[in-house]
Amino acid sequence: MTVTLKDFHADWCGPCKTQDPIIDDLETEYEGVEFQKIDVDENQDVANEYQVRSIPTVVVENDDGIVERFIGVTQADEIETALEKAGV
Repeated sequence: MTVTLKDFHADWCGPCKTQDPIIDDLETEYEGVEFQKIDVDENQDVANEYQVRSIPTVVVENDDGIVERFIGVTQADEIETALEKAGV
């Protein structure tokens, strides 16, 4: 089962900068998860596909689809719960 975490952000987004170290820590902890940082300004098509309207938005998905979506700064424990639910 492939588990992916998509981190939708932008360089000008203050809350995204708060979210970054949380995601970075999780990335070192969960080696089996594919982490993707997606700049919404550079990848509007992907942001639209995932219906991202606010940033930061974190999407956790597996082979079955989206498991969890977080809008706004999200703490590590909530994301970890979603990753485990996704099958990590």
